[in-house]
Amino acid sequence: MTDIREQGLKKPIAITEYLFKRLHEIGIRSVHGLPGDFNLVALDYIPKAGLRWVGSVNELNAAYAADGYARTKGISAILTTFGVGELSAINGIAGAFSEHVPVVHIVGCPSTISQRNGMLLHHTLGNGDFNVFANMSSQISCDMARLNKPAEIPDQIDHALRECWIRSRPVYIMLPTDMAEKKVEGARLDTPIDLAEPENDPEREDYVVDVVLKYLHAAKSPVILVDACAIRHRVLEEVHDLVEKTQLPVFVTPMGKGAINENHPSYGGVYAGTGSQPAVAERVESADLVLSIGALKSDFNTAGFSYRTSQLNTIDFHSTHCTVRYSEYPGVAMRGVLRKVNERVDLTKLCRPSSPDVANEVTKNRDSSETITQAFFWPRVGEYLKEDDIVVTETGTSNFGIWETKYPRGVTGVTQILWGSIGWSVGAAQGAALAAKDMGTDRRTILFVGDGSFQLTAQEVSTMMRHNLKVTIFLIYNEGFTIERYIHGMEAEYNDVVRWQYTDVPTVFGGSDKQVRKFVIKTKDELEKLLTDKEFNEAGGLQFVELWMPKDDAPRALKITAEIAAKNNAKMSD
Repeated sequence: MTDIREQGLKKPIAITEYLFKRLHEIGIRSVHGLPGDFNLVALDYIPKAGLRWVGSVNELNAAYAADGYARTKGISAILTTFGVGELSAINGIAGAFSEHVPVVHIVGCPSTISQRNGMLLHHTLGNGDFNVFANMSSQISCDMARLNKPAEIPDQIDHALRECWIRSRPVYIMLPTDMAEKKVEGARLDTPIDLAEPENDPEREDYVVDVVLKYLHAAKSPVILVDACAIRHRVLEEVHDLVEKTQLPVFVTPMGKGAINENHPSYGGVYAGTGSQPAVAERVESADLVLSIGALKSDFNTAGFSYRTSQLNTIDFHSTHCTVRYSEYPGVAMRGVLRKVNERVDLTKLCRPSSPDVANEVTKNRDSSETITQAFFWPRVGEYLKEDDIVVTETGTSNFGIWETKYPRGVTGVTQILWGSIGWSVGAAQGAALAAKDMGTDRRTILFVGDGSFQLTAQEVSTMMRHNLKVTIFLIYNEGFTIERYIHGMEAEYNDVVRWQYTDVPTVFGGSDKQVRKFVIKTKDELEKLLTDKEFNEAGGLQFVELWMPKDDAPRALKITAEIAAKNNAKMSD
């Protein structure tokens, strides 16, 4: 019998289909996750909305993949089941929250009747509390939508998706089994969700712009420093326009790498305090004004809080406020301010110091040994990369080594420096490669991951093969957790991992020799031959490279940061 509340609907549509059509509308084309009995009916609606079901191997990897997909395409979705599924994903969602990545987490849960009656169901704690897992996720979500009342559900969905996009953080949507096929007003889909950011108050914005320009015009050696939230909150166009017009020296943080065209004459390199190259540190720290855009000043992003810049010489631009020296302007978001600064800057009053030259210093770091060192490898990677590549780096040697790699134009850097969950990069690479495929591009996705981290999430290689993704994996075989060795326990057993036959992993997961190309590289000459091979550079499918490096070798920046981290860990409390 038709629900009386559905009789007045102009275009009845199932709640699940409404939700998935909205996901498609905002740019999502693939949904990560795993089936479970509380989400199975919902899964039937995925193809009806023009979406692809990814079919991940576990929920943690699915969450990592959704993170990588969102960093590449703009936003993503993951669908899990109640309790056991969502808790397996929660670490990956927490990382997305930490690093400002918009992920829509949909959880299929027991019916509203079961919840109301407190029934003793599987996947629960056995105490009748059906909100306990949602309450956990509330701490790592910018909006919570419990879809219990059909009349309210379309508004809840639209609001959650808008919040996810505008605030660039995960949202949590709880979909009960008895709501999955309830009908709501489909006519709403004729009007797209408003994803426009709220405008700043014009008077307040103009005031901040005037203050910024006063200090900018007075500065003798200003520089621009671009960080992660400039990427996450989508102001790169404004940043690029500002760099292009002012020609001011521009630097990136480790989390901001990839934000700036590194072939631009104004580009000066990666700034991370004492972890920077000396010339970079000198230029940034001697500046009398730093325009800091989207800063996330975490320990690893700043090489152990080692910035030697003064807040008195800094203007901070953020998605919710701006800070000029020690004066904060809440509610004045950076996009509008950056646009007006660019429009109104007087180039006749602007001092524009030259930028340092940035190069991939391969020859300088090549010694007579055939051993592949970290110092040699990362600059050499810069010559291997192509325009528009997607480069995914794992927590550890890869995250720090990539600082020394000069990117070609258009490279997207995918790295998790603040949350730093080992194993994240394998799932993230799958998600990033799938996003590139969904965007109809032919971009290469290149993953750099250590042997220790790879062992946590190796199964995601099977998902890469399942979807025929173009991923080249450089597995750095250096016998364990190198970053932990440098922080504490260089020879400790707990930093060792079991030696796998790594190039056999794709075969175990069903990859044929036609589908996967595999290499073991132990010397510089072997590496050079591989990186100049035409077929390898074309990267037609999955390529797996086991790359041998010394156990006790690490990038320069990692050694510096690990030493600072060890000292911080050892500090006595006040």
